[in-house]
Amino acid sequence: MEKLRHKRVLIIGSSGAGKSTFSTKLAEKWKLPLIHLDALFWNEGWVPTPKPAFREKVQQKLIEDEWIMDGNFNSTLALRAKYADLIIFLDFPRLLCTYRILKRAWVHRGTTRPDMAQGCNEKIDMEFAQWVWRFPKDIRPGILDILRETDNVDICILRNPKEVKVFLETVPIV
Repeated sequence: MEKLRHKRVLIIGSSGAGKSTFSTKLAEKWKLPLIHLDALFWNEGWVPTPKPAFREKVQQKLIEDEWIMDGNFNSTLALRAKYADLIIFLDFPRLLCTYRILKRAWVHRGTTRPDMAQGCNEKIDMEFAQWVWRFPKDIRPGILDILRETDNVDICILRNPKEVKVFLETVPIV
Protein backbone atom coordinates (compact mmCIF):
# COMPACT_ATOMS: atom_id res chain seq x y z
CA MET A 1 0.00 0.00 0.00
CA GLU A 2 1.07 3.54 -0.73
CA LYS A 3 1.53 6.26 1.83
CA LEU A 4 -1.16 8.89 1.39
CA ARG A 5 0.18 12.18 0.08
CA HIS A 6 -3.00 14.25 0.55
CA LYS A 7 -4.63 14.44 3.95
CA ARG A 8 -6.73 17.62 3.66
CA VAL A 9 -8.91 17.46 0.58
CA LEU A 10 -11.57 19.91 -0.59
CA ILE A 11 -14.25 18.76 -3.02
CA ILE A 12 -16.04 21.71 -4.63
CA GLY A 13 -18.45 22.27 -7.50
CA SER A 14 -22.03 23.04 -8.36
CA SER A 15 -24.91 21.37 -6.61
CA GLY A 16 -25.68 18.25 -8.60
CA ALA A 17 -22.07 17.69 -9.65
CA GLY A 18 -21.78 14.72 -7.30
CA LYS A 19 -19.56 16.15 -4.56
CA SER A 20 -21.10 14.08 -1.77
CA THR A 21 -21.01 10.82 -3.71
CA PHE A 22 -17.45 11.45 -4.87
CA SER A 23 -16.21 12.52 -1.43
CA THR A 24 -17.80 9.48 0.21
CA LYS A 25 -16.02 7.13 -2.20
CA LEU A 26 -12.71 8.95 -1.84
CA ALA A 27 -12.97 9.00 1.97
CA GLU A 28 -13.50 5.22 1.93
CA LYS A 29 -10.49 4.67 -0.34
CA TRP A 30 -8.20 7.00 1.56
CA LYS A 31 -9.61 6.28 5.02
CA LEU A 32 -9.99 9.97 5.83
CA PRO A 33 -12.73 11.55 7.95
CA LEU A 34 -15.49 13.06 5.82
CA ILE A 35 -17.08 16.45 6.51
CA HIS A 36 -20.18 17.52 4.58
CA LEU A 37 -20.51 21.31 4.81
CA ASP A 38 -24.26 21.07 4.26
CA ALA A 39 -24.54 19.10 7.49
CA LEU A 40 -22.53 21.78 9.34
CA PHE A 41 -24.53 24.69 7.91
CA TRP A 42 -28.12 23.48 7.94
CA ASN A 43 -30.09 22.77 11.08
CA GLU A 44 -33.36 20.88 11.39
CA GLY A 45 -36.08 22.34 9.17
CA TRP A 46 -33.58 23.99 6.83
CA VAL A 47 -32.64 26.62 9.39
CA PRO A 48 -29.24 28.08 8.45
CA THR A 49 -26.44 28.50 10.94
CA PRO A 50 -25.56 32.21 11.27
CA LYS A 51 -22.48 32.98 9.16
CA PRO A 52 -20.11 33.79 12.08
CA ALA A 53 -21.05 30.55 13.85
CA PHE A 54 -20.74 28.57 10.60
CA ARG A 55 -17.32 30.05 9.94
CA GLU A 56 -16.26 29.02 13.45
CA LYS A 57 -17.55 25.45 12.89
CA VAL A 58 -15.61 25.25 9.63
CA GLN A 59 -12.46 26.65 11.28
CA GLN A 60 -12.65 23.99 14.00
CA LYS A 61 -12.76 21.26 11.35
CA LEU A 62 -9.97 22.81 9.26
CA ILE A 63 -7.41 22.64 12.07
CA GLU A 64 -7.81 18.86 12.29
CA ASP A 65 -4.93 16.87 10.80
CA GLU A 66 -6.93 14.91 8.23
CA TRP A 67 -10.21 15.39 6.38
CA ILE A 68 -12.12 15.38 3.17
CA MET A 69 -14.53 18.30 3.09
CA ASP A 70 -17.22 18.72 0.46
CA GLY A 71 -19.46 21.65 -0.29
CA ASN A 72 -19.79 25.02 -1.94
CA PHE A 73 -20.23 27.87 0.56
CA ASN A 74 -18.13 30.42 -1.27
CA SER A 75 -18.03 32.58 1.85
CA THR A 76 -15.51 30.13 3.34
CA LEU A 77 -13.78 28.82 0.19
CA ALA A 78 -10.68 31.02 0.43
CA LEU A 79 -10.28 30.05 4.09
CA ARG A 80 -10.71 26.34 3.35
CA ALA A 81 -8.27 26.54 0.42
CA LYS A 82 -5.52 27.77 2.77
CA TYR A 83 -5.73 24.54 4.77
CA ALA A 84 -6.14 22.07 1.90
CA ASP A 85 -3.34 20.16 0.27
CA LEU A 86 -5.62 19.03 -2.59
CA ILE A 87 -8.63 20.76 -4.12
CA ILE A 88 -10.81 18.81 -6.51
CA PHE A 89 -13.20 20.95 -8.53
CA LEU A 90 -16.06 19.06 -10.18
CA ASP A 91 -16.55 21.50 -13.04
CA PHE A 92 -19.56 19.89 -14.69
CA PRO A 93 -21.98 21.23 -17.33
CA ARG A 94 -25.07 23.01 -16.03
CA LEU A 95 -27.48 20.69 -17.85
CA LEU A 96 -26.03 17.65 -16.09
CA CYS A 97 -26.11 19.35 -12.68
CA THR A 98 -29.67 20.56 -13.19
CA TYR A 99 -30.79 17.09 -14.24
CA ARG A 100 -29.09 15.59 -11.20
CA ILE A 101 -30.70 17.96 -8.67
CA LEU A 102 -34.11 17.18 -10.16
CA LYS A 103 -33.39 13.45 -10.01
CA ARG A 104 -32.06 13.77 -6.45
CA ALA A 105 -35.20 15.63 -5.38
CA TRP A 106 -37.32 12.81 -6.78
CA VAL A 107 -35.26 9.93 -5.37
CA HIS A 108 -34.93 11.45 -1.89
CA ARG A 109 -38.36 13.14 -1.70
CA GLY A 110 -39.62 13.31 1.87
CA THR A 111 -36.36 11.99 3.34
CA THR A 112 -33.07 13.43 4.54
CA ARG A 113 -30.01 12.57 2.46
CA PRO A 114 -27.04 11.08 4.35
CA ASP A 115 -24.92 14.19 3.68
CA MET A 116 -27.48 16.59 5.18
CA ALA A 117 -28.37 17.59 8.71
CA GLN A 118 -31.20 15.64 10.30
CA GLY A 119 -34.62 17.14 9.69
CA CYS A 120 -33.68 18.65 6.32
CA ASN A 121 -35.90 16.63 4.04
CA GLU A 122 -35.00 16.87 0.38
CA LYS A 123 -36.63 19.74 -1.43
CA ILE A 124 -36.16 21.84 -4.50
CA ASP A 125 -37.43 25.29 -5.27
CA MET A 126 -37.08 27.74 -8.15
CA GLU A 127 -34.40 29.80 -6.38
CA PHE A 128 -32.18 26.75 -5.90
CA ALA A 129 -32.74 25.51 -9.47
CA GLN A 130 -31.83 28.97 -10.80
CA TRP A 131 -28.71 29.03 -8.61
CA VAL A 132 -27.57 25.73 -10.15
CA TRP A 133 -28.35 26.97 -13.66
CA ARG A 134 -26.43 30.23 -13.11
CA PHE A 135 -23.49 28.55 -11.34
CA PRO A 136 -21.17 28.58 -14.42
CA LYS A 137 -21.67 32.31 -14.93
CA ASP A 138 -22.13 33.58 -11.37
CA ILE A 139 -20.08 31.28 -9.10
CA ARG A 140 -17.50 29.46 -11.25
CA PRO A 141 -15.41 32.59 -12.08
CA GLY A 142 -14.91 33.32 -8.38
CA ILE A 143 -13.90 29.73 -7.72
CA LEU A 144 -11.35 29.87 -10.53
CA ASP A 145 -9.97 33.15 -9.12
CA ILE A 146 -9.50 31.55 -5.69
CA LEU A 147 -7.84 28.50 -7.26
CA ARG A 148 -5.42 30.75 -9.18
CA GLU A 149 -4.55 32.65 -6.00
CA THR A 150 -4.04 29.55 -3.85
CA ASP A 151 -0.43 28.51 -3.27
CA ASN A 152 1.08 25.22 -2.15
CA VAL A 153 -1.93 23.10 -2.99
CA ASP A 154 -2.53 20.55 -5.71
CA ILE A 155 -5.57 21.30 -7.85
CA CYS A 156 -7.47 18.77 -9.92
CA ILE A 157 -10.34 19.82 -12.17
CA LEU A 158 -12.65 17.01 -13.28
CA ARG A 159 -15.06 18.02 -16.04
CA ASN A 160 -17.38 15.02 -16.41
CA PRO A 161 -18.45 11.77 -14.76
CA LYS A 162 -16.00 9.75 -16.87
CA GLU A 163 -13.05 11.74 -15.47
CA VAL A 164 -14.40 11.18 -11.93
CA LYS A 165 -14.64 7.43 -12.60
CA VAL A 166 -11.06 7.29 -13.93
CA PHE A 167 -9.80 9.33 -10.96
CA LEU A 168 -11.45 6.99 -8.45
CA GLU A 169 -10.21 3.90 -10.31
CA THR A 170 -6.60 5.13 -10.45
CA VAL A 171 -6.00 6.78 -7.06
CA PRO A 172 -4.03 4.68 -4.61
CA ILE A 173 -5.94 2.72 -1.99
CA VAL A 174 -4.76 3.25 1.54
